Amino acid sequence: MIILYICNLKLIKMITRILTEKLINSLQKGKVTALYGARRTGKTTILNMIAQELQGKKILKLQGEDLDTAQLLSSSRQEILANLVKGYDYLFVDEAQSVPRIGQNLKLLVDTQPEITVLVTGSASFDLRNQIGEPLTGRSTFFTLYPFSFAELATDYLQGIKLIPQLLIYGTYPQVLLAENEKEKRSLLDNIKNGYLLKDILVLENLKDSLFVMNLLRLVAYQIGNEVSFNELASQLGTSSKTVKRYLEILEKTFILFRLNGFRRNLRKEITKSPRYYFWDNGIRNVVISNFKPIELRDDIGMLWENYCVSERIKKQQYQNTFSDFYFWRTYDQQEIDLLEVTDGEISAFEFKWGNKMARIPTAFKKAYPDANFETINRENFQDFLMV
Repeated sequence: MIILYICNLKLIKMITRILTEKLINSLQKGKVTALYGARRTGKTTILNMIAQELQGKKILKLQGEDLDTAQLLSSSRQEILANLVKGYDYLFVDEAQSVPRIGQNLKLLVDTQPEITVLVTGSASFDLRNQIGEPLTGRSTFFTLYPFSFAELATDYLQGIKLIPQLLIYGTYPQVLLAENEKEKRSLLDNIKNGYLLKDILVLENLKDSLFVMNLLRLVAYQIGNEVSFNELASQLGTSSKTVKRYLEILEKTFILFRLNGFRRNLRKEITKSPRYYFWDNGIRNVVISNFKPIELRDDIGMLWENYCVSERIKKQQYQNTFSDFYFWRTYDQQEIDLLEVTDGEISAFEFKWGNKMARIPTAFKKAYPDANFETINRENFQDFLMV
């Protein structure tokens, strides 16, 4: 078992990353395994830990952002690639999205050196997946790493209760969890926002307007749980809806935001046109709006709770390979449900309440989907909802 040791809530905890064993099991000769996710989520740490687990094997570890490495790996000459991995059992490439033509050249490498096993990481999902997936169809496996999930952090019920106030405010980036005080946590989140996430956003499509990105993120941060109008955002930002959509797509590619679309199947009055956006990490959401007040002083605690529960549920289901699809549900007469989870045709509906109040299933939903499960997720039962 591969374990990270961190100090959290003045206790030493052992945190096992759910994906580690799956990554090790996916490694095969002549194939490429790719791990992608936002920067600072622990990809490099997992890479190094897997290397430790493979003791006795010869591993070539390269950094894709190194210019010499990028030049070698972007070569389309068979002899250069062959000489690069000669004598090695494994090739590990960190931040592989920085290497030009990485997909084509990894294909050439495993085609001509079928004994090599390749593991790469990247911080831009769409970019890396397209570069590697298309040339290596059938010979590549992809995994997404997020900040720590609740299932990775909580070892028992009481601990889970104690963790929630911190997780709702500061999120679950590994460095932030390691921080010993609130001032350090805030500083680290600010550094992650400006030094890493913005870097990926701007580099991905050669963008320069970081102020526009932050203004867009702030507007989205205040609309958690509500449909987003591209036209309204464009009007507030003084730009076009096309530009807003483009930037939102980039924010999804770089693992800052994700979207839920409206669910529609049986009713004409179901809303599907405008999506809802959520942050993958509550800490990033709060640093964007510069608000780290404790939960008892928040007027947006409902948003924080919904954002956390939705993002954590999706993490859980993706790590478990349930192949679920996720939506929100709402009608034009204001009946709504926060999250719908569709797995093998079965619908599960969830409402999120910070207090202990139980939500009532909307009448229209009950009539349209009588076989669907409905549940209120609050502080009493959320652990069953989020634990693996």
